[in-house]
Amino acid sequence: MKEKTIHSRRIFSGRLLKLDLLEVARADGLRARREVVRHPGAVAIWVRAADGRFVFVRQYRKALESHLLEIVAGTREPGEAARRSALREVREETGYAVQRLISLGHLHAAPGFCDERLDLFFAQLSAGKSRARPDADEALEVVFLSRQQFEQQLAAGQIHDAKTLAAWALMQARHIDPPPR
Repeated sequence: MKEKTIHSRRIFSGRLLKLDLLEVARADGLRARREVVRHPGAVAIWVRAADGRFVFVRQYRKALESHLLEIVAGTREPGEAARRSALREVREETGYAVQRLISLGHLHAAPGFCDERLDLFFAQLSAGKSRARPDADEALEVVFLSRQQFEQQLAAGQIHDAKTLAAWALMQARHIDPPPR
């Protein structure tokens, strides 16, 4: 059932994304058009501070025209390994050093039209002082929540970010951050 690309044309090339218009031959012999967003890949990291609280960022997302509470995340640099990217993003967005980093796997958030691979991690921070250095085009607020505070927001339907929800589900399934006894 694989589709064969007959023709590909780049119709947009931006700083972060590219958009290709494809003509494909389907397995049944019919032809179809596909619009595919090309993305360099990204990382998302569930961060736990040395004191046990979870570390999130709240930032304005223009596409949604609202602020969103989410886990630390960012686009991978060209040729950068996912693990290195995760360490860099945690340092840039929170200002803290990572003591331990565990891979949670990866996901594809919108495979119907986008090739982005999102690598998910869990990070335990070292104790220390924050030296946050967000990118020049990012205005974000670092937010610390206890497990109970996060679960209350989750139950109230206040967490809307897919990567945050996916990372939480993977952590629970793998017992990476077990609930307190």
